[in-house]
Amino acid sequence: MAKTAARKNKTPEAPQRTILFGKENYALIIAGLVVVIIGFFLMAGGAQNDPDVWNAEEIYSFRRITLAPMVVLLGLGLVIFSIFKTPSNIPVATVAEEAPDSDEDIIA
Repeated sequence: MAKTAARKNKTPEAPQRTILFGKENYALIIAGLVVVIIGFFLMAGGAQNDPDVWNAEEIYSFRRITLAPMVVLLGLGLVIFSIFKTPSNIPVATVAEEAPDSDEDIIA
């Protein structure tokens, strides 16, 4: 009887939430998205003033064909890096603490 009364008085603990990304991660994600948008702006354009004249130098310029795709890929790489980056405020558990001492523990 005393045990049930003691259980009723305890308040349930709220589950502890862990944050998936840190402040650095969000800043890097936003920076990567900005770089991707800049790359798309570099790629945009190519409208001709006169529809009868074809200006290949404007359409196939270094900026649109080489620079802009490299900037977009750089931005995507930055976003991927920021997703996989471990936040500095979350402690990382060591695997050695949970590893068995010998091979016999694994087999048994």
